[in-house]
Amino acid sequence: MGDGEPRVPTAIAVTSADLALPPQDERTLPAAVLQDVDRRPLESVLAELQTLVDQCGHVIVVCSQAVPASVERRLHTVRALLETDRIALFRPPLPPLGIAVLARQLRQLASCDLSPGVLASAGRLLTHYIHAGALLGSVARLDHVPVGLKAHARSWVPGSQFGVVAHPVPQLVRIGPEAALAGPEFGTWLLVAKGQHPTDWVTGSLAPSWHVQGLRETALPAESATWWGTGRLTEFCAYLPDLSVLYQLVTSVRRGTCHWCGIDVIGDRCVFCSATPPVHDDGGAGGGGRDRALAPRRDPALGHRRERRALTG
Repeated sequence: MGDGEPRVPTAIAVTSADLALPPQDERTLPAAVLQDVDRRPLESVLAELQTLVDQCGHVIVVCSQAVPASVERRLHTVRALLETDRIALFRPPLPPLGIAVLARQLRQLASCDLSPGVLASAGRLLTHYIHAGALLGSVARLDHVPVGLKAHARSWVPGSQFGVVAHPVPQLVRIGPEAALAGPEFGTWLLVAKGQHPTDWVTGSLAPSWHVQGLRETALPAESATWWGTGRLTEFCAYLPDLSVLYQLVTSVRRGTCHWCGIDVIGDRCVFCSATPPVHDDGGAGGGGRDRALAPRRDPALGHRRERRALTG
């Protein structure tokens, strides 16, 4: 890693300071924090992003789907006014703590010899390997995971607790002696963010059942209560911590070139200009060449011989 020509690392930006987690290792780059972009004068935000583009060449903004609509509008406005394809706005379907973890993984990879387009596309790939959930005191206002009528009714019973996984596959269980949530099939660390709820079940039951290799705690992101529909929660996220594994995952996927802006990409869409690469069919049996190009190779890096999902969303 890093044998290419010297370059300025692509900037990884987040929309609040609590999404800028401490470095995972000595190579993790600092996050650019775009604080209060919907409250500050437009000229100030324009100048801030223009400076980032001038200094770093490209900027990848990772933000939660829980941010106010005004934040998203302001970011799109600034990008349009700057008339640039060098700013990528990435809003993966992850809870806020998962967003913070993904942004840190991209900050790790930003120190490597990955082009801006590949780094931005890597966010979509790495999202599949993040297991994000929470221990909730109520699911009455939970919108991101299906909630049955029985769970909804039990949510009003004093003392009820629910274990929820929002990503990659929605799960919901009422906490009891036999409560369990399916976890990752590869070695991960667990990050825990305590809110107005005890962490005993997460650290004492969930972590051992998921066979995590390490456990860390952090502050609960301000957006978490909005995303989960309650302030009575402890949020958790299982993730791959090692830069070498992240790098191997990303570089194992076949690269293409965006036919619109010309940068390297992996997957079916350029994150910077949103153009979709043309489909190339090599005439082989069982499907077009595009499908095979996006199918990640089998790799023992995660400890399990498991097919990786194509970058289709």
